[in-house]
Amino acid sequence: MKICVYGAGAVGGHLAGRLAKGGCEVSLIARGAHLAAIRADGLTVEAADGTMHSRPRATDNASELGPQDAVFVTVKAPALPAVAAGIAPLLGPETPVVFVMNGIPWWYFHAHGGKLGGTRLPAIDPDDAVWRAIGPERAIGGVVYSACTVLRPGVVHVENRTSRLVLGEPDNRASARAEALAAPLRAAGLVMEVSARIRDAIWSKLLLNLTSGPFAILTQAAPKDVYAEAASAAAARQIVAEGMAIAEALGCHPESDATRQVALYLDMVHKPSILQDLELGRPMEIAALLDAPLELARMAGVATPLLDLLVALVRVRARGAGLYGAT
Repeated sequence: MKICVYGAGAVGGHLAGRLAKGGCEVSLIARGAHLAAIRADGLTVEAADGTMHSRPRATDNASELGPQDAVFVTVKAPALPAVAAGIAPLLGPETPVVFVMNGIPWWYFHAHGGKLGGTRLPAIDPDDAVWRAIGPERAIGGVVYSACTVLRPGVVHVENRTSRLVLGEPDNRASARAEALAAPLRAAGLVMEVSARIRDAIWSKLLLNLTSGPFAILTQAAPKDVYAEAASAAAARQIVAEGMAIAEALGCHPESDATRQVALYLDMVHKPSILQDLELGRPMEIAALLDAPLELARMAGVATPLLDLLVALVRVRARGAGLYGAT
């Protein structure tokens, strides 16, 4: 199976290494020093279950690769317009595109049903660029649990002892194409789930992001330090309650246990990626991770007072760094 990973940074590099180990013909869209290193020496993924080395074809120009059997998009949300502009050469008539991204996805209301079915989210997909260039019928949702870092160009380190990926169709149907994509990753050691309720999985992960990202940005501290303060644990319970209320108003039933999550945070030194972006001056995923849940709350008529405050303060912090809206 020919599979291109579009945006082969930390998470994308990890998935590319697994796909290659699972027997796929892998290519990468990457950039900069990471691209140069992969071209020269291949891709190395250091994980708890072993080191994986592969030599995928790597480029920054999709037209060099041609149509694929599938594409995994692993960029952060601010890069979606560039994906829309560059992905066309990878798409054959039936090529599915798996979006392994944090936050509310651009396709969220495709095949959703009800009065919000088909609603677009311009904060995530300006001018419907991705909707028009790729089409929601190609989309497969992806939710990943894997703390990854690019240690140096061409080398990805995976912190988790076990990494997990959930795939699912926007229309919640049983999906042969999702199962086919899960198979090589499962064979390569990734814990895989093909879900008939992918939005539940999206909200389950998003609740983790909401209890980690805002505090990390405001304190520039790892979760272990944030949650050493008792008041942070109380706030996490309220954040989860507000997030659950949004999800349930939209017909979703995510899994979340604030007490258990706080206990895990007390051992977590890995900084959330949105904080890494702030510290490195990179575009931040505020629209997909923070703005969009509040937009959905307003659509659903759900009050979110604590999230409103936290997201407002995050915007101020990011705006001050020149990474959100007008400076």
